[in-house]
Amino acid sequence: MSNVALPSKGPLLSRKGWTAFIVALIVICAIAPMLNLWVPRDSMFYMSDYAVALLGKIMCYAICALAMDLIWGYTGILSLGHGMFFALGGYMMGMYLMRQIGLDGNYKSELPDFMVFLDWKTLPWHWTFSGSFIMTLILIVAVPGLIAFVFGFFAFRSRIKGVYFSIITQAMTFAAMLLFFRNETGFGGNNGFTDFKRILDIPIATQSMRMTLFVMTGCTLLGFFLFGKWLIGSKFGRVLQAIRDAETRVMFSGYNPLPYKLTIWVISAVMCGVAGALYVPQVGIINPGEMSAANSIEIAIWAAVGGRATLIGPIIGAFVVNGAKSWLTVVAPEYWLYFLGALFIAVTLFLPDGIVGLVKKWIARMRAPKDAAPELSEGRLEAQRSLAASEGVEPAALPKKPPPGAAVSEPEGARA
Repeated sequence: MSNVALPSKGPLLSRKGWTAFIVALIVICAIAPMLNLWVPRDSMFYMSDYAVALLGKIMCYAICALAMDLIWGYTGILSLGHGMFFALGGYMMGMYLMRQIGLDGNYKSELPDFMVFLDWKTLPWHWTFSGSFIMTLILIVAVPGLIAFVFGFFAFRSRIKGVYFSIITQAMTFAAMLLFFRNETGFGGNNGFTDFKRILDIPIATQSMRMTLFVMTGCTLLGFFLFGKWLIGSKFGRVLQAIRDAETRVMFSGYNPLPYKLTIWVISAVMCGVAGALYVPQVGIINPGEMSAANSIEIAIWAAVGGRATLIGPIIGAFVVNGAKSWLTVVAPEYWLYFLGALFIAVTLFLPDGIVGLVKKWIARMRAPKDAAPELSEGRLEAQRSLAASEGVEPAALPKKPPPGAAVSEPEGARA
């Protein structure tokens, strides 16, 4: 019995990839803080607080797009419910930030202002650990992960897939949004959580704290990108791609798709939860609107625009789409949704591989030799041999299969 040689595992990133990664890390950790904290405000190189908050918010969105790429681009499972996991992570952080307000609220009470307004006397049971930062970090990971595990286990065990899975995830998110809108659930109702004062007893509305959150968000995004590269390059990642391409063949090969799909589903949900937790202190508010169907659809659009199954593509898509959104909502706010819909249709029809796919095609065309004739396939060569033999051409004079990129001259009369 001969041993089967598996393809060797390549490096995590190429030399150019590591160079780009280090440059991005330097920009996030050194250049951006220098431009915001040390450059004078009247300088053309000054990075405003608005730009810091905007880029920090978009990097949170980029983490969600990266999570969507793992579940959709590499596993073939389109989720329209990732906005719920994003909001759950945000609410876990928001509960802690509300407790940090302390007696600085409008009612000078240890309870959040909305609870005093509703005449609540004590905190609900699910606020028990909201005063601890360590427990908050655990809940940011545990709550989205646990809900994703329970939902995914029953959905994948029932072999729900395709458009049916997408519809169910959106229905789940919509139901969660309606639940969080209710005042009696203890999540602030329609207004949600806002008016945050401090984090770890440090004032949150300061330039240094905003930049700290910006750097943490950027490092988290880069860390998740490296994690995604490692995961996709592993045996686990190869099985995920096999499930995407032919799940039935994977089952016939002896693999059970359930644990693989469930694991990547939970990982993707946790990534969105972490993104939501980083989003809330930078934006200053979290409400049930983050669970709307439109928000979950936008996450899928970011991945599609940038390029699925590329990891870097969804990050680019998140920056491009949200950058256009920030500009259009100021210049022509009434046309933003039309632009978003037209963009998604255009990408679906003309750019199925997204921006990254388009760039790769351009690079391939530029590198291809201009004088190279098109390569003939084996079937085309066989047809030429048959036609030439019928006309009495000697076998030695028949064309051989050329090497890639070599010019080929077809015998006279070979075209049908």
